[in-house]
Amino acid sequence: MIIDIHTHVFVGSNQGFADGFSSLSPDDITFKAGITTVVDAGTSGWRSFPLFKRNVIDRSSTRVLAFLNIAGGGMTGFPSEEDMNDMSAQMTSHVVRQYPEIVGVKLGHFNGKEWLPFDRTLEACDIANVPLFLECHLREYPLDEILRRLRKGDIFSHTYCTASDRECVLDENGKIKNSVIQAKNKGVLFDVGHGGAMFHFDIAIPALAQGLKPDSFGSDLHRSSMNSGMRSMIETMSKFLNLGMSLSEVINVATWSSAQAIKRPDLGNLSAGNDADIAVISVRRGNFGFVDAKNQRLPGDRRLEAEMTIRAGRVVWDLNGMAATNLQLKWNN
Repeated sequence: MIIDIHTHVFVGSNQGFADGFSSLSPDDITFKAGITTVVDAGTSGWRSFPLFKRNVIDRSSTRVLAFLNIAGGGMTGFPSEEDMNDMSAQMTSHVVRQYPEIVGVKLGHFNGKEWLPFDRTLEACDIANVPLFLECHLREYPLDEILRRLRKGDIFSHTYCTASDRECVLDENGKIKNSVIQAKNKGVLFDVGHGGAMFHFDIAIPALAQGLKPDSFGSDLHRSSMNSGMRSMIETMSKFLNLGMSLSEVINVATWSSAQAIKRPDLGNLSAGNDADIAVISVRRGNFGFVDAKNQRLPGDRRLEAEMTIRAGRVVWDLNGMAATNLQLKWNN
């Protein structure tokens, strides 16, 4: 049961992400990548979640969960997404507790220096007893202070990148910063959050070599990232396989570790009573190339591919027709 904990699937007719054209309908890509569960990363907020549930969650064959944005309208762009008057810990926590599909609260896009958005997000998480999902587009927030404030079980995304709107987890000498090590030891979880711009091999390689392995392979799926170096979560899994993680480690991170991150022990495993969500994965061997968000190419000799995906006991993807009936011609010419 493969889980992608970082997606944007609140698709609609508007511009941008919230009920917008930049998001993706989950069924368009999930099953062909072996994924049966996605978590939307704050594309909706407390005011817009009912529309997201009605138009996407309830209509999708993919299991769709969500982190609720602390901004009431979700990812509506600037300046509305930065309106602190619309960041209500009480309303956010109320909606979280109202809908079982919501697994946490997200803070992600804020260019100011005020800590009020962070504090209100933490307050909502404390009230609802859910983790904070930090997407890290916080230009003016020092990384050391961000990590100090995060609690055990909170999730830090976009781990392996350098960008203008966030600090790197490595220092100027390529060493993991002490605050990152302390956060990891405290129990803060680190998500990949590949996306179209937020995963770089020149950060991932030294970070992995020093022991900073991911707790989840969040893809940051959206319309542009799927058509660039990210492509799909199973492609991200293949990258980490070729970066030195073992196959068993990769599978664990994609399943049970991700389920634990969102506090859903009923997912990510095949225990009795759980939905029969199964991915049959082949390991192809050959000469492959993998691309990061800087368009840097990593050569590799293994690529994971979804042969079959089963959602709640039903075959929903069958690459080579393993579950199909063999062709029998009635007439031979």
